[in-house]
Amino acid sequence: MTLIPWRTKHPDDTPREQQLSPTGGFRSEMDRLFDSFFHDAFNWGDRPWGAVGGWGPPLDVEETDKEVAVRVEIPGMSADDLQLAISGNSLVISGEKKETTEKPKGGYVYQERRYGSFRREVALPSAVDADDVQAEYKDGVLHVRLKKSQEALPKRIPIRAT
Repeated sequence: MTLIPWRTKHPDDTPREQQLSPTGGFRSEMDRLFDSFFHDAFNWGDRPWGAVGGWGPPLDVEETDKEVAVRVEIPGMSADDLQLAISGNSLVISGEKKETTEKPKGGYVYQERRYGSFRREVALPSAVDADDVQAEYKDGVLHVRLKKSQEALPKRIPIRAT
């Protein structure tokens, strides 16, 4: 039995004899169908679903001279459903978004909101002081401010004029 890959790397990579064969067009159309199905069904935005829980909230990380700030969009949750931890040089954000109990009478036609548990591990750009972390959850956005450790702070070296 011969195994044939179901997906080509690029349309121009298709061998010439396959392009001319009667089944070549059918195979190209099936490749396109599978690509669009798996891309749309298993991607959330441009990012694939996370391994834990099947989804992960989008976030921003900003670094200044004195701190690292992380903003995470997690609408529809309460602060009690979120957990933060520092593990090594990573910030771990996890939680569980519970599905609402209200059910429409007509049922869903299309649903984009995600439910279930998630876990995001953010590699921090520099060492932080684990004892000086501030976290605030407001209007569906988690704001985390991590002060840099003394070793990570930039040090100014005075220059003596002679």
